Amino acid sequence: MARAANYEKLYRLTGYRFRNEKLLKNALTHSSYASEQKLSYEHNNERLEFIGDAFVDAAVGEELFRIMGTAHEGVLSRCRADVVCEDSLAEAAASMGLGEFLYLGRGEEASGGRGKTSILADAFEALIGAIILDGGYEAGKSVILKILGNRIRLGAEGKLNKDFKTRLQEKLQEKDHGVRIEYRKTAESGPDHSKTFTIELLVNGKTAGTGTGPSKAKAEQAAAEDALSKGV
Repeated sequence: MARAANYEKLYRLTGYRFRNEKLLKNALTHSSYASEQKLSYEHNNERLEFIGDAFVDAAVGEELFRIMGTAHEGVLSRCRADVVCEDSLAEAAASMGLGEFLYLGRGEEASGGRGKTSILADAFEALIGAIILDGGYEAGKSVILKILGNRIRLGAEGKLNKDFKTRLQEKLQEKDHGVRIEYRKTAESGPDHSKTFTIELLVNGKTAGTGTGPSKAKAEQAAAEDALSKGV
């Protein structure tokens, strides 16, 4: 379970430091935990998710409008839907290891809640909502572009639904058909029903990206996404 001491890692991942850590804790608190602890509804992340959901839509839409020139409204809407859909936001949350920071009830913890798509996507939106309340719209937008920037660019190119490992392999092989790509497991933690894997991606023997996820396959995808976001 997340504790305040772990927040430093989250600050590094997002590039944002909270002034009011109570907002951050609320963003990371699932309703199952709040219910178990007999906390009132404003202490779970559902209200913050409401704010974050609207702002993620707006910020992603604005960025797509900026980079897609004269694209029609329908095209912009489809691209935004690809970027902000539940699966996409959950993948982004998993790639930054957001699941490890969540406060979950015992039942949700036991059923693998840290890796659940709906919980991760909701937590990401709640995190953005908390940042907006703590630091304002520009702070929230900065974090959205930091975490979702690569997905926004891929969405604009119509490539978001193509898996990251395939995209990375195709990109690297365009430059070098003999390139060596290796995914190496560097850590594995948690009980059998709720594992977290960390994968290091090596390109020609050099670290190009890292990723975490509830399975080796998802952690490998996260590592490939990390490498692509760095311009490998």
